[in-house]
Amino acid sequence: MKEKLPDSLRLTEEQVKTLLAAMDSGEEMTGGNDVHQIMHASSARAMWYTSRMNAAFNSMEDTVAQFAELTMRPVPEGLSIFLPFTTDCGLNTHVGRNVFINAGCRFQDQGGIYIGDGTLIGHNVVIATLNHDLDPAKRANLIPAPVRLGKDVWVGSNATILAGVTIGDGAVVAAGAVVTKDVPPRTVVGGVPAKVIKTIG
Repeated sequence: MKEKLPDSLRLTEEQVKTLLAAMDSGEEMTGGNDVHQIMHASSARAMWYTSRMNAAFNSMEDTVAQFAELTMRPVPEGLSIFLPFTTDCGLNTHVGRNVFINAGCRFQDQGGIYIGDGTLIGHNVVIATLNHDLDPAKRANLIPAPVRLGKDVWVGSNATILAGVTIGDGAVVAAGAVVTKDVPPRTVVGGVPAKVIKTIG
């Protein structure tokens, strides 16, 4: 029998709405406030789901079904996720059709991760959507900003995409790149920090 999420880890609809509204606003969040507490609860919930996803693979259909429960939204057709997969929250990840996520990816999605149709994400890719305040006295504060991957993007293995970055349709992020700025459509970027290497016909 399939294990059910413990009541102690469940979030109410109102809690989810409050968290997403705060994260999608882009406003700095004070460490330790009420929304921060909901964020911690969402992380515990995400760890429960992903630990079970990663511990025992049954089928791709089962993995995708668990991903839908984690994100609390329907999953478009064609999603493939190779395990292990981890996320800090899971509630603000949005995927299009025919998306492929390879093994070892880590999504910090509180600020919002949007993945377009046909996008391929390589091994061990990190997508981060939160920054901390630079002032040590406010270092616990969090600043959310979404990451948006367009259609038919290819992100190479071990790349890191930082908060607030938009990657245009058809672009390629080379393996190991650290992407700190927007990437134009149909370009190849690589390096640390990532820079345009060439355009795609």
